[in-house]
Amino acid sequence: MQFSPLDWAVMAAFFAVSIGIGLSVARKAGRDFNSFFLGGRNMPWWLLGVSMVATTFSTDTPNLVTDLVRTSGVVGNWAWWAFLLTGMLTVFLYARLWRRSGVVTDVEFYEMRYSGRLAAFLRGFRAVYLGILFNILIMASVTLAAIKIGSVMMGWSPLETVVIAASVTVIYSAVGGLRGVVLTDLIQFAMAMTGSIWATVYVLDLPEVGGLGALLEHPNVLPKLNFLPDFSTMRMDDLVPLFIIPLAVQWWAAYYPGAEPGGGGYIVQRMLSAKDEKNALGATFLFNALHYALRPWPWILIALASLIVFPDLASIAERFPNVPEQVVRNDLAYPAMLTFLPAGLLGLVVTSLAAAYMSTMSTQVNWGASIIVHDIYERFVNPAASETRQVWMGRLWTVILMAVACTLALFLENALQVFEILVQIGAGTGLLFILRWYWWRVNAASELTAMIVSFTVAVVFQVFDGFGMPTWGQLVSGVAITTAAWVAVAWFGPQTDMATLVSFVRRIRPGGRGWKAVTDAMESGEPSGGNEQYGPADGELPASLLAAFLGVVAIYGVLFTTGYALYGQWGAAALTGTLAVAAGVWLTRLWRRISFL
Repeated sequence: MQFSPLDWAVMAAFFAVSIGIGLSVARKAGRDFNSFFLGGRNMPWWLLGVSMVATTFSTDTPNLVTDLVRTSGVVGNWAWWAFLLTGMLTVFLYARLWRRSGVVTDVEFYEMRYSGRLAAFLRGFRAVYLGILFNILIMASVTLAAIKIGSVMMGWSPLETVVIAASVTVIYSAVGGLRGVVLTDLIQFAMAMTGSIWATVYVLDLPEVGGLGALLEHPNVLPKLNFLPDFSTMRMDDLVPLFIIPLAVQWWAAYYPGAEPGGGGYIVQRMLSAKDEKNALGATFLFNALHYALRPWPWILIALASLIVFPDLASIAERFPNVPEQVVRNDLAYPAMLTFLPAGLLGLVVTSLAAAYMSTMSTQVNWGASIIVHDIYERFVNPAASETRQVWMGRLWTVILMAVACTLALFLENALQVFEILVQIGAGTGLLFILRWYWWRVNAASELTAMIVSFTVAVVFQVFDGFGMPTWGQLVSGVAITTAAWVAVAWFGPQTDMATLVSFVRRIRPGGRGWKAVTDAMESGEPSGGNEQYGPADGELPASLLAAFLGVVAIYGVLFTTGYALYGQWGAAALTGTLAVAAGVWLTRLWRRISFL
């Protein structure tokens, strides 16, 4: 397919604006570490919330959704919809706690929460594990999607795609820091949503599809429409992995970027960049609302339409004979459908996908570089490094991380493959990340155990093909093994120094019965040497849990109401819409109370 001059003009204008934003904030971003990696800690909630959702709107996300829909139907999206549960806990329980911590990175948390040499080792180990290994795998997955889009829509080779796609991103990320990333995200998200919705409208009007009504009645599409499982007809072999496991296990047990139990990664970076606790909470709620309630349906509708135009992989390969064989998977159907777009709209949509790529990659490299600089370089290599030197090290590592991730992307095959690997690697660690804020017995040794065991189990399953178990069986097994290992170490391993625990409780005020041993020591004057009053935010916990539940009901309600309305099922839409409104009104009233706790 050929780009028109108008298409090229749209893309060139966007690239110019992105680089211009990075250059315009370069001086402010380069003042010190906080300015470059945390935007000066004065960001408003609405800007941070949009930045978070722009980051999760990466080029691999619509590809992943398409893969899920074509493979398992709309109900397959529960693989990621279930993460709303942990998202709401992060909003109402953990956003305030993270902001109170005052740490610079989420990895610095380890030496605040734990004590001794093991805490320092854990900080360094986690910095390498998350900031380098895990982060590079995520960026490689995103770049893989860009490769597929470039192959189908531009006719570029994989190498051409990664060079072109990464160049602009690395320029404004290395120059403008987090401030440049967040400001660019605002434009990128607007373009991405406009492009996806407009593309959906056009695709539905294609002669091959025949409109929304014809789409919903097509025999290729009818078996794929349910977004809630039909318990009377669905086989247990399908019901368990598609619905039960995500809602019963995956959301709390697995660590997945953007939906980390207890918060983590770039989500925490945005919380730490907020003006205060209220802005941190508001930003994280806005992110979850936009991520789960606003964005999925345009991708789902295009995925369903692709079942008519490209009913199988052979039809995709026939249409794009120059695309490498290993790249032709179900996730390729999304960019394949976009090749039908006309001039002008094509440029907007491709640019919106480029924007999605850039927003995710710029966030990941900035966050990864912050960990490398703060938690490896400054902490262990050069503690006396000046602020200027730290900024320049951050810029250097921004380039290095981008180059390594793009190289790895050349060897991957599909987005679902990476999704499953990431979920399996983190299987069993999620509960620990939730409880470490509310149970004093969680220690550095238990965290290290969880990471090592979960990674080892994932590798063993990969090498031995899961011992014949399905993917969900591997996940449950990994969760059980990892959880048993870290809980045992938490009970019987070396306890965290009481002075460290007391300091943590005074600073964070987590509340809850899990800190009773520490609060008893504080009330007796040990180990602080005084009888200072402990003022935990115990009143926050019940109200916050209720708010999290109401947030889940409201957002799922909007998601389902939109789906039922598109399907023309107005009675069901009225029911779920009423639930969404009721939960939203109750949550609004409760929010005022939480804001003053």
